[in-house]
Order: sequence, then C-alpha cells, then structure tokens
Amino acid sequence: MSNDLVKMRRALLSVSDKTGLIDLAKALNDKGVELLSTGGTAAAIRDAGLPVKDVSEITSFPEMMDGRVKTLHPMVHGGLLALRDNKDHVAAMDEHGIGAIDLLVVNLYPFEETVAKGGDYEDCIENIDIGGPAMIRAASKNHGFVTTVVDVEDYARLLEQLDTNDGATTLAFRQELAQIAYARTAAYDAAVSTWMADAIGNTAPRRRAIAGTFVQEMRYGENPHQSASFYSDGSTRAGVSTATQHQGKELSYNNINDTDAAFELVAEFNPKDGPAVAIIKHANPCGVSRGKTLVEAYENAYNCDRTSAFGGIVALNTTLDAETATKIVEIFTEVVIAPDVTDEAKAIFAAKKNLRLLTTGGLPDVKSGGQTWRQVSGGYLIQDRDNGAIDLADLKVVTKRAPSDQEMQDMLFAWKVAKHVKSNAIIYVKDGATVGVGAGQMSRVDSTRIAARKSEDMAEAMGLDAPLTQGSVVASDAFFPFSDGLLTAAAAGATAIIQPGGSMRDDEVIKAADDAGLAMVFTGMRHFRH
Repeated sequence: MSNDLVKMRRALLSVSDKTGLIDLAKALNDKGVELLSTGGTAAAIRDAGLPVKDVSEITSFPEMMDGRVKTLHPMVHGGLLALRDNKDHVAAMDEHGIGAIDLLVVNLYPFEETVAKGGDYEDCIENIDIGGPAMIRAASKNHGFVTTVVDVEDYARLLEQLDTNDGATTLAFRQELAQIAYARTAAYDAAVSTWMADAIGNTAPRRRAIAGTFVQEMRYGENPHQSASFYSDGSTRAGVSTATQHQGKELSYNNINDTDAAFELVAEFNPKDGPAVAIIKHANPCGVSRGKTLVEAYENAYNCDRTSAFGGIVALNTTLDAETATKIVEIFTEVVIAPDVTDEAKAIFAAKKNLRLLTTGGLPDVKSGGQTWRQVSGGYLIQDRDNGAIDLADLKVVTKRAPSDQEMQDMLFAWKVAKHVKSNAIIYVKDGATVGVGAGQMSRVDSTRIAARKSEDMAEAMGLDAPLTQGSVVASDAFFPFSDGLLTAAAAGATAIIQPGGSMRDDEVIKAADDAGLAMVFTGMRHFRH
C-alpha cells in the first residue's frame, strides 16, 4: 500500500456531463497536472485554451467504432492499475513506456436519462458506457495510488484536498471516493440490467439489482435505537423524494413513510373531479374526503377521526390555499404535502416553524407501472405496484336491491381508499367522505366493529344524534368469508357493500345482504395491503 499522500502529476478526464469541467481542468493545470482526455471532453478543454493531450496520442490508436473503443488499452489501464511500490510493475511500465495516471475523472454516458426520456432499444444500448466503468473500476481498485472522481459534486472537495496537501490527496479521501465510484458503477449496471429485463419481457430474471442515491441521514429510524438513511431511486415520479421542502424540521424516517402513504392515496382522486384531502397516521388513513372546496374536503376528512388526526400527515390533491391552511394549523400537524401552495398559505404556515410543508409540482400517476420491494430475512419480495382500478362498468350487482347512484359513487370512493388501508381493511363512507376506518386487524369483523366504534365516538364528540355510519356504504378490501362482518356493518347503519367476492360462502353472504335489505356489488379485484 502507498504512502498516505499521493501527488497529482497526471490526470485523465473523460466526462459526459461537462458541468464544472473547465474550472476543474484550469485548476489542475494551474497546479502543474498534465491533462489527458478523450473526444468531446478534450475538445472542450482545448477550446478553453488549456493544454490537453488526446488519449489516442499515448495509445497510438485512434478512437474507433463510433467511439466505442478509445480507452480500452494497456497504456491507459496500465497507468491506472500499476502499483507504484511494486518493482515488477514499475519495470513493466518502464519497458512499455506506460505513464502513471494519478487522477481519473469520469462520469458515464447518460443511460438512465436516455431511458427516462423514452429512448428506443437501440438508443438505450448505445448509451451503455463500457470504457468509463472499466477505468473507474481499475482506478478504484488501485486507490492506494489513484484518486477516482465520478460525481461533479466532488470536484470542489478534490481541489480542497490538493490545496490542503500541496497538490496531493490523502489515503482516506481516496478510499472514500473509491467506495463512491464502485457504488456508481453498481447503480449504473443495476439500471442497465433492470431496463433490459423490462425491454425483453423477463419478469423474473435470475438476478435483480437495486440502487439508490443518498438524500439524507435520519436522526434515527422507526425508533431511537435504529439508525436510518433515505435514498432516492432516481425516479421522476412526483412524491416525497422529488418534493421541495419549504419549511419545518428535517423529515424523519416515519415522516417520509407516512407522507408517501398519504400522497399516494390522495393521488387516487383526480383534481379535475374536485378537491380531495387525506389525513394519515402510522401509514393508515384516519380521514379521507372530497369536497366542493379544499377546506370542506379537509374538514370532512378531519371529522372522520379527530383524535387520530392530531400529529398526522395531511395530503392534498390540489394547490393549498389560505383558507385551508388556516384550518390545518388549528391542530398539531407533522407534514403537509400538496402539488403547490399559494403565497398566502405559506405565510400562514410560517408561524408554525416545526410544520413541514412539501410541494411536488404534480401528483403521482396511480395507474403507472413499476415495482415495490420489501426485504425479508435472506431475500427480497418484489411485486408490481398495485395500480388496479375499477369503474362503474366493472361492478357486478349481486343483491336483489341495486345501489342508488349516491351509494354507487360512495362505494367507488371507499374502494379507492381501501386500496391504501392495511388489511384487514374496512371503510365506511358517506357523501364522499370516510366516516369510519378499521385497519390492520387479524379479523375482518373486528375491523368492521372498530370502524363503527370510531364513528360512534366522533358522533358523541360532535354532538350528533347518530353516528355518520347511518346511511353509509362499506368497502372491504377482500371478500367477507362469513356474513358476520356484513351484518356488523348493517348494524352500524350501512346500506350498501362493495367487496371483491370470491368466497366459498358468497351465496350465504349475498342472502344475508338481501335479508338485511342491503345492496351489494362485487369488484372481482382484491386490494390486500400488508
């Protein structure tokens, strides 16, 4: 292994992203570092009036095959891989005229960007970098002697190192950059392999790779004794990872998890159909509503379960206005997320310094594809995102009484909410707002009872003569295996049921609904959420 400090004498720069390139090249040149480069990078440096040597000059081979072959040569890789304290390596360098390369600055062909822009198969293939990852891996392996930079954000850190250490870098710095470099090539290969699996229709490839880019380190995870960090997968899908935070403390692990759940739920409701609000607590909704105005939607969502809404996450499907902001700040709220916010609403929130306000510029497409990953002991569970949706034409009326138009609309609303409630999920809805939510119970009938009991508690708190479940509809994320859950909902005042159907006892459940005068529809689709 080398000495701690290694002086920079010769650098190879080959970058796709030219951001900061000229400033870096000038600073290196001012420090007496010889510059080697390739193609467009060399041209940009030369156009800036700086001395630079083309790699083809040291390899004695021109770039060929449309640039596919330019750095894959012993004169390059020997200069990166040679151990400076190994006499055999030094002798080989002397014998073949290989000059040492002390600094490698490379960023890769924009493969991920090409895929994101919808590039066709051939275009994506041409944007798979070969020489760049090969050099990065070689230089990083030899970090005892070579400094490897793959991110523009590290240019300033590199120059600071050279200023501090008289033109040299420390071993600790080179080790850190080598780790970053290997993670970059791993992420790049993960992007390529994932894209290719999709492109060739392989839904279960032999190997899967995941990668992320650091966003922030958390104070702790779900609990104070757990460390945690947040990484972005590079997706441009509107959501927490792409949001702008306007105020408030740094988001915690639980904040991010709950805010994601809230925003994915509220995105189910198209703003063209009216404002909608979802309030989330511990990843489950405690109130969801549409309204003629945003403030009405918020108040109705809040009135589903005021107790649980305290300290919750509020998600809106349209621009946050001042009237709604005024209502939100009446209770303690952790996070508010919306596509946009008015200046007046921002001013109202400014008085609540700890409240986090996020805007995303849009809503996530709930119909889009993609996959979700969950770690289990010794592996990962991978599945398609639950983008299943139904409309009126998909519903099958199975009872003697057909639902009214209002019941049908409320059932469709409840079904969208059910998709985002932990199973076993029961959701009571009335007039476009949840009035009872039962989540995550081991028994479906228990979820039905809990949701009804919450509605009773709210009726008492609001001074109502009867719970809002009177005259409501009920959604169940999976079929009723017995009639007891359905009858419990009927006892709470529900008049119509939406459920997947498919139980061995469907006939028994349908008869119970008929006997109780209920309307019931089957969706043929289940929405388990674990």
